[in-house]
Amino acid sequence: MFEVWAPAAVPTLVATLLLLGPGLIVVWAGWGMRRIGPVLSAPALSVAIYAGSAVIAPWFGISWSLLMPAVVTAVAATAAFLLGRMAQDDEVPTSKSAYLWALGALTMAGVILVTQFAYAFVGPEAIAQRFDNILHLNALQHALETRNASAFNVGKIADVSFYPNAWHSLATLTASLTGADVPTAVNAANIAIVATIWPASNLALAGALFRDRASAFVTAAALSTAFGAFPALFFDWGVLYPNALGYALIPAVLAVVVRMMSARGWRLIRDVLLILVLTAGTTLAHPNALLAAVLFGSLLTIGITVRSAIEQSARRTWIRAGIIAVAAVIACITLWSYARTSAEHSRWPPYQNIPQAIGSGLVISPSGHAPTILIVLLLLAGFIAIARQPRLLPVALPFIASVALFVLVSAFPVNHPLRIALTNPWYSDPNRIAALLPMTAIPVLTAGAIWAVDMASARLSRMRAAMFEGTRRILIPVATAICFILLFTVAFGNSVRGPLSSARAAYTDDAEYSIVSADERALLARLPGIVPQEALLIGSPRTGASLAYALAGRHVTEMHIFGTLSSDERFLNAHLREIDDDPAVCEAINRLDVDYVLDFGSFDVSGDQDPRGYSGVVDLSPSSRLSLVDAEGDARLFRVDGC
Repeated sequence: MFEVWAPAAVPTLVATLLLLGPGLIVVWAGWGMRRIGPVLSAPALSVAIYAGSAVIAPWFGISWSLLMPAVVTAVAATAAFLLGRMAQDDEVPTSKSAYLWALGALTMAGVILVTQFAYAFVGPEAIAQRFDNILHLNALQHALETRNASAFNVGKIADVSFYPNAWHSLATLTASLTGADVPTAVNAANIAIVATIWPASNLALAGALFRDRASAFVTAAALSTAFGAFPALFFDWGVLYPNALGYALIPAVLAVVVRMMSARGWRLIRDVLLILVLTAGTTLAHPNALLAAVLFGSLLTIGITVRSAIEQSARRTWIRAGIIAVAAVIACITLWSYARTSAEHSRWPPYQNIPQAIGSGLVISPSGHAPTILIVLLLLAGFIAIARQPRLLPVALPFIASVALFVLVSAFPVNHPLRIALTNPWYSDPNRIAALLPMTAIPVLTAGAIWAVDMASARLSRMRAAMFEGTRRILIPVATAICFILLFTVAFGNSVRGPLSSARAAYTDDAEYSIVSADERALLARLPGIVPQEALLIGSPRTGASLAYALAGRHVTEMHIFGTLSSDERFLNAHLREIDDDPAVCEAINRLDVDYVLDFGSFDVSGDQDPRGYSGVVDLSPSSRLSLVDAEGDARLFRVDGC
């Protein structure tokens, strides 16, 4: 497997360095490296810098490259340095042992995640044979060609004025810096995202919630590799690359929210500004990730504030808790009111009953696979820990909310008013909400692991007096190593194996339904040697013909299935096959300046044989005005002659 992936080694390394570089520079300038929490938030900060830089670069007439991110990083680092000076941090630094445990566990998780997704993605040039990938691949090619990764430029592929661009800005930089083709750059960027941002974000949140405990870092790192509901699901369903990036950022945002709760003065101002930057980056990754971050952040903030009010029993703290609760509710209601999706795009049906939904949600196995036993045990331990220590209850609130949303969307009727009100911003899609379960469950599972560690430590402390010194020196490191290895076995559990296999099926040529078959891919590979670069091709985007743009660099009439068509394009899609008999066909071809027809048959990405308005450009035969130029299996390239 690793030999297959050798061509992607450099692009993956570059994508990883891109995610680490700007954020670490800003953190070093403003926070220093003594505490690992800000360091773990660095990849999320890098994403915000790239997404924002890509948006503003065209305002200054600057092509998309490292130049604008470098300028923004310098400005952000300067601001962070000044704020850091004024904040005068006096927080206790992370202990050396916890720091090393965190870095070691993060590295271990990264290696496992790279291995998992190298398996899932099959090979560097494999593409996900899924509906939404037509948009993402062509949008990336468009950003490369125009040297513009702005949210206002990326959206042109989908005929919308704005499209979240954080993922595209990273993947575009990866391609332009390494010379990698579009599929390789996509896979490299995605591997870097799941192996860097996702585990680092989880460690950042675990450190914030559990005061930089080494056991919290190790547990969160291991659990980052343990679930198929996220991130594997998003590389099969959809595919949802921008959504995957947005969700990976959420724990990092929540970590800053938790740290902010204990900040005062300039430290508070600095944390608030950091949250604003990270939420902007999350929004530019995907707006529904912002919704989740606001919901979970509100619940954590309310929970922590109410806990402080109970512990301090002061009127001032209760007033503060009330104000925060009201502000959080208003923020959520406002966002949910504006972030609505159309009825035709939010009618995904439920697929189970309420008891099944509750059970599968609680054990974080929404796809029906048997749960990993160790995860179930840690979950039980987490509930016990929360019951014994009620001050941990805020940790569970986001998980309770995500399970409730999952039950609503996967078990309630399509027209149920509560389902519509609460899940519509996620298209009422069970998959998009199921993917929220892992990130909210990890803190609860981590609480359970810490409780188990504390119980075991207490027992060992009582045993130490009866042990010989040599026995103590051997037993404790051995027990620690066994626990470390045992935790990381979750990476091979039922909860992740099935979804990874499903994702792999999405990236294979013999997928259940495909965008581009092996024959079609072979024909596309020959296009640059046959079709002039300035030529225009027409074909059905539903058959994958539109990917001539992303995979061969040749322009097509439609770059996305839901693109807005001109009257000539609609006419040709339905009638081009009548080119020898209807003069109107040649007239439309000449107005559009179409040169070639790419015929990939009538079998479309939805898996049926309905041409859906494209009967004029599929299953064609050579004629006096359609010359067969090349073919591979059933895939054929025709040149328009005589118009």
